[in-house]
Amino acid sequence: MNCHKGIEESIYNYLKDYPKNTKFVEIGIGSNTLCAEKLSGDGFSVRAADIRANLPIEEASGIIFQSDDIFEPDLEFYKGADLIYSIRPGIEMVPSLIAIAKAVNCELIVYHLGCEIYGTGGEIIDTGNVILHRYNKKR
Repeated sequence: MNCHKGIEESIYNYLKDYPKNTKFVEIGIGSNTLCAEKLSGDGFSVRAADIRANLPIEEASGIIFQSDDIFEPDLEFYKGADLIYSIRPGIEMVPSLIAIAKAVNCELIVYHLGCEIYGTGGEIIDTGNVILHRYNKKR
């Protein structure tokens, strides 16, 4: 298993323990769809967004995909989410991720690229395999 898939597997192993009615949105899904596909396969509601429109998300996966620019987001797409997560976003994306999570009142968890963190790093979640950062909690 390459390291990116191992990271996604570890994040999935953390998120899969959320209640089954949790509605997830992955922002910046790119071509590493493993986490979202596994959550969807477990029966979770999963949406995904990326600025690129031509991503390899199969309609049969159950993942609802939308092309979106998070710097000018379509907030309607994110409404109703319980948790937004992003795997390896660029640091410049984090303020927009936080703004979206606050606007729709949901939790935000980020797995950073390398050793990057944003601001104070939010609340640290050590899963034993990866370090996640919670930047917003649902009110």
